[in-house]
Amino acid sequence: MNVTVENLAPCKKLLRVEVEASAVDAVFAAVTADFQKHAQLPGFRPGKAPRAAVERAYAARIEEEVKRKLMNEHYQKAVSDQKLSPVVYPDIEEIQFGRGQSLQFAATLETAPEFDLPDYKGLPVKREKVDLTEADVAKALDVLREQRADYKDIEREVCEGDFVVVNYTGTCDGKPLTELAPTARGITQQTGFWLRIEKDHFIPGFTPQLVGAKKGDTREVKVTFPTDFVSAPLQGKEAVYSVEIVQLKEKVLPELTDELAKGFGAESLEKLQEGVRTDLKNDREFRAERGTRDQLVRELLGRITFELPETLVQSETRSVVYNIVAENQQRGVPREILEKQKDEIYQSAASTAKERVKLGFLARRIAEKESLRVTQDEITRRVLVLAQQYQMEPAKFIKELQKRDGFGEIHEQLLIAKVVDFLLKEAAVEEITPAAI
Repeated sequence: MNVTVENLAPCKKLLRVEVEASAVDAVFAAVTADFQKHAQLPGFRPGKAPRAAVERAYAARIEEEVKRKLMNEHYQKAVSDQKLSPVVYPDIEEIQFGRGQSLQFAATLETAPEFDLPDYKGLPVKREKVDLTEADVAKALDVLREQRADYKDIEREVCEGDFVVVNYTGTCDGKPLTELAPTARGITQQTGFWLRIEKDHFIPGFTPQLVGAKKGDTREVKVTFPTDFVSAPLQGKEAVYSVEIVQLKEKVLPELTDELAKGFGAESLEKLQEGVRTDLKNDREFRAERGTRDQLVRELLGRITFELPETLVQSETRSVVYNIVAENQQRGVPREILEKQKDEIYQSAASTAKERVKLGFLARRIAEKESLRVTQDEITRRVLVLAQQYQMEPAKFIKELQKRDGFGEIHEQLLIAKVVDFLLKEAAVEEITPAAI
């Protein structure tokens, strides 16, 4: 076998392979003999047909099997001999193939980047101190009180901070807004709609014009939709609303009592306060840990630059774009807005993808050097957790992973997490107060 390697780019090679005619003919003979053992041809007992008859009857299948065997075997051997590390399946081009001829083919493949690991021990990072005050606990308890708030009807003029229940109809140049934006039915007309009287609630400038009104009043409200309004056809347009005040309500927060605590599953107010304090501390420690780990990754990535395989970056970019779009659609962002922002979404996704691919190569090299391994038990536990999160039966979730090679992704995520754990143990950590960040 004769092999040559041509560098097309830092992570792209052209592998040219030539296999001697004698080796080709030997595989033809072996494959034909195998077909002959199982051939069922008219006039002959199974496996007893003459070689020539088998060659004629199964010519195309024999040739395809010979080609597959030769290319697979000699591609793998060439890659091993040349010490190459392909990251995706190659694009193989057949140049010459046939009985009595040498096999010639060319494989264009992308390989793992070549680089020397930077210093990754003792990376400098800052970690927030987790300080919890009674004011923090009180603020968290107020959030719980908000969840049990009561809204009482009141008879007076509307004031800032009040809640009002309204019926409204909106027009632009005397026509319903749906003529401009057919999908904006909720913006055009509503009955029994709740509003909070504050500056930017609902449509900017809308609710302040209701201050001073009373229950039963009807007011004309004029607004200009922002240039980045969620409904593109309404961006920058002026609208007039007829707004009827149906009810005026005042929010009343419950007192902090044992009874309130029981409503949240606590035995007493004291137990509720203890639980809130523990949850706050755990949350802040989690955020401090996550912030430290993010710093470690940024510090590591910033210490080295190397080229990345284009195919891996493109594949990861598509994955990130898909996730961004899916998350925004779940939040209710209209398709037309996402289409308008597609260039920004792609640029952001491409940047994120490059960082992820780069981190993957660095993590694998560090894991190899430090003998860090992901066990099958760790993968199994992670799969079970994910299945529970997605509310799927484990068996069904495993099948989904197998369809899209998801186990490789899970393995890489766990390996990167292990590497970051290792980096954190070796890091030079400086504790700071949150205000110092």
